[in-house]
Amino acid sequence: MRAINRRPAKGFTLLELMVTLAVLAILVGIAVPSLGDATLAGKLASSANDLVAGVAMGRSEAIKRNTVTSLCVSSNGTSCGSGGWEQGWIVISGSTVIQKHPAAPTGFKVTSNVAKVDFQPTGVGNTQASITVCRSAPSAGAQERVVSVSATGRAYVSKTTTGTCS
Repeated sequence: MRAINRRPAKGFTLLELMVTLAVLAILVGIAVPSLGDATLAGKLASSANDLVAGVAMGRSEAIKRNTVTSLCVSSNGTSCGSGGWEQGWIVISGSTVIQKHPAAPTGFKVTSNVAKVDFQPTGVGNTQASITVCRSAPSAGAQERVVSVSATGRAYVSKTTTGTCS
């Protein structure tokens, strides 16, 4: 009689596949909230850094043009207005718009204690300002970025978790 060679079976059993999928589901369940927080942190940092760049632009243009330059709220992109910074902002010198920034992403709120920051021809700011960038929808997040503009016209960003956005 001849011996029959049996090859080992290749592939996965149903039980092995189910265990693998269960472990994968648990890992995805843990990773998704962290990914959402990382995405939110990136968007907040980007918006805050845009404001810091606007402050630097306003300050340098004031020096370069030897005239008062302003960073201000603007809903139309052509003149200073009132309201929240989330509607957009501009850097303006006299009647010349130097830089326009569109409205904040949907669900984000940008609030401040001022609607306008002026820079003198020496580059020094007239106003101390604090501009807070946060998420207000779909739910208010605890993460915030605060752009602080000093009386000397310099800006810096700080991260807070006070969650005061509403």
